[in-house]
Formats: sequence, C-alpha cells, structure tokens
Amino acid sequence: MDRFRKRVVFLLLGCMLLTACGSADTPTEPSAEPSPTPAAPTETVDYAGTVKLDMNSSTAKLEVTVKSFVDGDTVHFHVPEDVMEDGVLKARFLAINTPESTGKIEEYGKAASRFTKEVLSGAVSIIVESESGEWTPDATGGRYLAWVWYKTAGSEDYRNLNIELLQNGLALANNAFGSQYGETCMAAVEQARREALNIYSGQPDPDFYYGSAVELTLKELRMNPESYNGIKVAFHGIVSSNSGTQGVYVEDYDAEEDMYFGIYAYYGFGLTGAGLDVLSVGNEVRVVGTVQHYESGGTWQVSGLSYRQMKPDDPDNVQKLSTGHSAAYVLTDPDTFVNGEVTIETEGGTFTAPYAQMVLNTSVEMRGLTVTGVYTTEDEDSSSKGAMTLTCEKDGVRITVRTAVLREANGELITADQYRGKNIDVKGIVESFDGGYQIKVFTPNNITIN
Repeated sequence: MDRFRKRVVFLLLGCMLLTACGSADTPTEPSAEPSPTPAAPTETVDYAGTVKLDMNSSTAKLEVTVKSFVDGDTVHFHVPEDVMEDGVLKARFLAINTPESTGKIEEYGKAASRFTKEVLSGAVSIIVESESGEWTPDATGGRYLAWVWYKTAGSEDYRNLNIELLQNGLALANNAFGSQYGETCMAAVEQARREALNIYSGQPDPDFYYGSAVELTLKELRMNPESYNGIKVAFHGIVSSNSGTQGVYVEDYDAEEDMYFGIYAYYGFGLTGAGLDVLSVGNEVRVVGTVQHYESGGTWQVSGLSYRQMKPDDPDNVQKLSTGHSAAYVLTDPDTFVNGEVTIETEGGTFTAPYAQMVLNTSVEMRGLTVTGVYTTEDEDSSSKGAMTLTCEKDGVRITVRTAVLREANGELITADQYRGKNIDVKGIVESFDGGYQIKVFTPNNITIN
C-alpha cells in the first residue's frame, strides 16, 4: 500500500472512531426543532356551581314558583302581590341573551328555551335575585332583570341558571361586565367557546329549519304583518278549524302575553292526500306559506302551501308535528270582545289594540247569549245559501254570530227557527266582517241551546 492510500485509510478510521465516541459519550445537535409536547387538556369548570347565593347580601331576593315559561331567558314567576300588583314577576335573565324562540326563530333558540324549562321544572326551590336592592325593569318596562337560582332534590346549594346557560353555549353575554357575577359569566363564555358548545359549535341546529322561509312565531307575524308582506314564512300552531273553503285556521299560545294568536292558511288547490291530512283539525303543524293581504276580507293570511310527498322532510313542506290537540276556545265575555283592549310591551314601546283585533282568527267561546234576530242567506246562486247570521245580546252588548250552512246528522238543513229567541252558548272563530268582528261557527255541535 503506497503512502497516500495509507493516509486515507487512517483518516477514515479516525473519523469512524470519533463518530462512534461522539454518539456514545457527547450530546449532538439535532438536525431539526423537536415537536412540542401536547398541552394537557384544560379542565372543564362548572361555573354555575362556583358562584354562591348569599341570602344575607343587600340585593333583593324572592323565592318563587313558575307561572309560565316564555323562552330561554324569560320566565314569569308567581310572587306576593306586595311585590308585584298582579302577583307576577316577569323575569328577564340578567347578563345574557339566548337565541330567539318567540319572534323570529334563531338557531339554538328552541334548545335554550327547552333547557330553561327542563332545569326549572325539576327544581325544588327557585330564587330570583336583583342586581341591587330593588327590582329594575328592562327596556320594555314590563319585565324585571334577575339572576335565577335553583336547587334540585338532594342538593344543599343553589345553582345560577344565567351562568349555566352561558357555560353550555346556549346564550351570549349581555352587559355582564360590572355585574356582581360578571367575571364568572365571561369565564363561562370563554369555556363554551373553547369547547365549541352549541352556538359556538359551528354545527347545524337539529331543531332549526334551514329552508328558504323566515322562521317566526304567530305572535311575531300577527304583530308585524306588513313587514312580511310577500315573504315566505314558517310558523308552528294548532289547526283549530277547517273553513270548508280550502283553508284552515291555525292558532298558537304565547306565554309572554298569556293569549292566543291566529291566522288563516289558504291552501287552495295546492294540496291533496297526505298534504290535506297534515292540516287536519287537532294537528300541531308547521305551516310554510307566503304572507298576503286578503283585500276583500281586509285581513292577513298565508297562501301557497305545498307538500312534496316524495320529500316529506322538505323544509318548504307543511309538516305534521303531533296530533290529538283541541282548539283553545278561550272563554270570552261580550263586553271584553266588543270594548276590551290588549296592551303589549315590546322593545319598541307599548302597543295597544282592540281585543277582537288581536284575537282575530283564534277560537273563542261565549255563553248565555240571547238570539234576538236571525238573517238567512237566500241567494240561490250562493254556496252560502242557508247560512245564518244570528244577532245576539248579553248584558246590553250586541254580538254577531255567523254560521256556515248547518245540517242535522240526517242531512236536514237547520233553519232560523232552531235558534230564534233562544239562549245559546257558542264556540267559533273570530272573523273580520264589514269593519267589525264576529264569531264564525262551522258545525251545529258548536251551538248549544240552553
């Protein structure tokens, strides 16, 4: 081996020895940055249980029971009459906003409403607390801002429902800063956002319809019909009566106002078979249709209803939600019907309207009416031939009752002699007629002769 080749061999051997020694005895620089160690998952905190109700603090507090559930952040509670004159505190939850379920329906609104109802229905004790020593009204002037605490069977501590809605991702914080539990509220929101719960999940709400219609309540539609003129809307309600002229009346109870709102749904020739079955009297339904003003009747209605039998879950279909319901037939006295008014507190101010106007297209009952006169439609060319208009009185107040063409079980026409001069109870639908309001009766069993 020549001198050059020997030097190369020795150099290679030396490098191999240095490399071996270095790997065994000395640290070496890594060729790249090491992967970071995954952070330990943040522990979920039950913020609704970390705050404590101090019964000795200066804030106003009351133990209450539920009168009615309105939505996720509004509940009406029974309270002593020395606190509220009518014995009802309409509580608007402090520091939060849940998605809407009583006006325009919003995603997760129904989930928030259901959560509040389930929680408080299972409580053995409920306490409402103000932010100060007095009960402070909200922007409407008719509701009062409150923290809502509840206790379940077997528990010694109260939980804060406002914060619980936040930590479950069912509410947004609203003016929480500066409130007595504000820091906890914000921590609960951040946790819900971090854990991607409900409104922060980015996932579709299974209770929300993602069709082309505006989701709302019958109250919202009846209060603001002009805003939806020509617009496709969707709402829930009970089919209270079939008009017999290709349409039905639909009504829905509103807990906030403790009254029913209704509308006429005209389906025309657009429905057959399964679609007509959906709109059977007594069904709870989801109606999808276009809002329009019925000029000859001077009222608002929805039309353009449809049902695609091959796609029963199509969000633009009318849909049957449940069965076995009945029309409300709210017991009403003639004086209230003719002279009464309804006052509703809204975010925009106070709204007052005649009682009959507000209950238009809903079902009512009146008792003890005396029939003082009867007019019968005699037009041979009219489909209403044989229908009657009963002029009735009670306590000096006059009421008009209009009937469809009524027949006995054997098919015999019921005539004016059946009712003239009699004292009757009636169940029917409130209709607009000739600038006033009347009660429309569609079946003979809804007139009882006393």
